[in-house]
Amino acid sequence: MKKLLIIGLLAIGIQNLTAQNFTRRDSLHGGLRFERNCFDVQRYDLNIKINPEERNIVGYNEITFKVVEPTTKIQLDLFDNMQVDSIVWNNQKLTYKREYDAVFVSFPKELAKDTNDKVRFYYSGKPKIAKNAPWDGGFVFKKDNNDKHFIAVAVQGTGASLWYPVKDSQTDEPDNGASIKVAIPNGLMNVSNGRFKGSEAIENGYTRWDWEVINPINNYTITVNIADYVHIQDKLDNLDLDYYVLRENEAKAKKHFKADVKPMMDCFQTKFGRYPFWEDGYKLVETPYLGMEHQSAVAYGNKYRKGYLGRDLSGTGEGMSFDFIIIHETGHEWFGNSVTSKDIADMWIHEAFTTYSETVFIECTKGYDAAMNYINGQSNNVQNDRPVIGQYGVNNEGSSDMYYKGALLLNTLRHVVDNDPKWWNIVLKYSETYRKKIIDTKTVVDFFNKETGRNLTPIFDQYLNYTTIPKLEIKAYKKRFQYRWVTDVANFEMPVDLLIGDRKIRLNASNEWQKAGEVITNFNDIKVLTNHFFIRVNE
Repeated sequence: MKKLLIIGLLAIGIQNLTAQNFTRRDSLHGGLRFERNCFDVQRYDLNIKINPEERNIVGYNEITFKVVEPTTKIQLDLFDNMQVDSIVWNNQKLTYKREYDAVFVSFPKELAKDTNDKVRFYYSGKPKIAKNAPWDGGFVFKKDNNDKHFIAVAVQGTGASLWYPVKDSQTDEPDNGASIKVAIPNGLMNVSNGRFKGSEAIENGYTRWDWEVINPINNYTITVNIADYVHIQDKLDNLDLDYYVLRENEAKAKKHFKADVKPMMDCFQTKFGRYPFWEDGYKLVETPYLGMEHQSAVAYGNKYRKGYLGRDLSGTGEGMSFDFIIIHETGHEWFGNSVTSKDIADMWIHEAFTTYSETVFIECTKGYDAAMNYINGQSNNVQNDRPVIGQYGVNNEGSSDMYYKGALLLNTLRHVVDNDPKWWNIVLKYSETYRKKIIDTKTVVDFFNKETGRNLTPIFDQYLNYTTIPKLEIKAYKKRFQYRWVTDVANFEMPVDLLIGDRKIRLNASNEWQKAGEVITNFNDIKVLTNHFFIRVNE
């Protein structure tokens, strides 16, 4: 498990009060009751067989754990459409009780604190099929142009227990990594996370493909990818770059990946620190869906196009200079896979920073002006429909504004700081301070408050917990002007920059009307730098 830094819920602002009816199933999935907190996962050893024709899985997950509190019962998770065949501990079958997707496992005696133990959870069944991966969780079963199976899975938000037994909570990752052994019909290859450890022919025309992860890993990023793959090898310094692509796409992939991967790695390692999972290598794996940030095995399905399936989501043209899926999903290796949110209600910690990484890449390759053009183009995608932060403890994400609004919040903070060397040092320190750790929103806010030397809490609160963005009101006052912020958050303060003619002026604005010292001859000469701050002006 990554070291859990913060136990409490969000301490700033109001909670997301959006009226929703959450169920017992939701709280069993998203909550942290004693049966989950009493043990700490040390390792997963997954050994399964997948029958593509039957779309069936059979096998086991051996779960090694440390007892944190004395207990006779733990909660594991497996979707209720999947069969629990048996759960074995010390060569004896354990009793269990299923409640929706939760499996409460009972031991015949109390497990002592600070002892290590393991269970082997045998299971089988047909996992849920995704209708629109990766946005709804499940397996994708397709065929390539040579009529060979092309299979993958994506379960972020839905839960890894959709297809294997697991402690299905982002609060706990296996300290000592995982092994993923997947048997599939001969003539196909399985690619999973980490390093390839070899393959072995087994009975009935199947071959088992073995993979090993050394680092802690989010359970939803553990993956299988099954196809007639070819393997392309490359290196950046001593980092292995491995690409697994459909045989028909080998030549295309060699050319396409070369354009973005090494420049991206150089940029991200400069801005965010060394690639977090160096020991497990870096892979792009072609998938029958668009993409997903599977740790050390990034799912790629952008069809070898620039932009997002050939489109620029920013509407500025800047997004056509790179492959969106390569950049965005790899950004998650730092933000999401390394720095992880405790609860998916705080998924903005993953998505805001990763969406911002797209702008960072453009700035590395095309400069500041292109980066500002790109990120401000993304503002057209902000909906302001619901708070960015979701409901805690019920497996509930907030608004999709966590992507673009979240990135624009970070761009705003950059210009609040108004010192680029300092800003990039803060971003680098953030990534390295919480490298391979589990955090929450309060941790992020406290860090940026400390490192900037400012009270940014009201700013985070307004952007994350409310559906409106700050509005700057400016009005003429004699030969000068007055200004103030209109916000939901009380005692809101945030500096903002504007131009009067060719002079840049900084206003230290609050919710109270203030008078500017600048003399103006024409009120229309005032231009607020809304490309630096995601705000409204005089609406």
